[in-house]
Amino acid sequence: MRGVLVLGTVVAACLLLLTVQTRGRSTPAADVLALFTTPVQSALAKVNRAAVNIWSTYLDWKNVRAENRRLRDENQHLRVESLQVSETATENQRLRRLLGLQERLPLSTLSAEIIAREWGGWVRSLTVNRGRGDRISRLTAVISPEGLIGRVIEVRSGASIIQVLTDPASTVGAHVVRTRTSGIVEGDPRGTMRLKYMAREGGGIQVGDLVVTAGAGGVFPRGIPVGRVRAIDDRGSALFHYAVLTPVVDFARVDEVLLLTGDTRHDLAAAFPADGGG
Repeated sequence: MRGVLVLGTVVAACLLLLTVQTRGRSTPAADVLALFTTPVQSALAKVNRAAVNIWSTYLDWKNVRAENRRLRDENQHLRVESLQVSETATENQRLRRLLGLQERLPLSTLSAEIIAREWGGWVRSLTVNRGRGDRISRLTAVISPEGLIGRVIEVRSGASIIQVLTDPASTVGAHVVRTRTSGIVEGDPRGTMRLKYMAREGGGIQVGDLVVTAGAGGVFPRGIPVGRVRAIDDRGSALFHYAVLTPVVDFARVDEVLLLTGDTRHDLAAAFPADGGG
């Protein structure tokens, strides 16, 4: 072991002396020394470059990950802001339509917000944020810019329950605009509506016909859109025929309504679009 150390020391000293002696001039000994040292230096340079490249690549990867994380967060933030802006714009549009309808109506109204929905495979009833304190009474008619929603069936201290037209217990006097065929719009257990009319009066009813309130009974003003004929149930010689209706109002999506608090002895057809919102 001691001999190896001595040999290594002698070799190192010789190399050092050769380096010192040959510095500044080219000699055979320097050439021999360069023959051995140049490959080592080249290898060390490659290792150094590889290490630097690996470190640079790691730093770039780390920076890219951080940038991607920042961009994802920024994108999510922008999406949330976009949704909020879109929701605000949609709400403003709904409120403008409701205000426009309120201004066109020739009777007193009170706006209300839907705060709850009762479901049973479809919307069975709606709850609004108006009640006794607002002097709401039972059977008050409820409408939207599209047409009729239903009537108030229960009044509480700060809320009211609305029976929608698709409720099986709901009935409304109505007629077909085009043919003047009169009948009764009934709610259906399947969450739809149907117009019950006398066979001798319904010969001209067609799919797509608009049905509006008839104004009889004093609960609903005349001329409010109710639904459109989707199908006709021809019962042959039976006394009554039926037409299946699609409501003009989407009860699952309506958010604001008008309660008709004034005299209901009016014809409101002029307050709604000529096509009945359809």
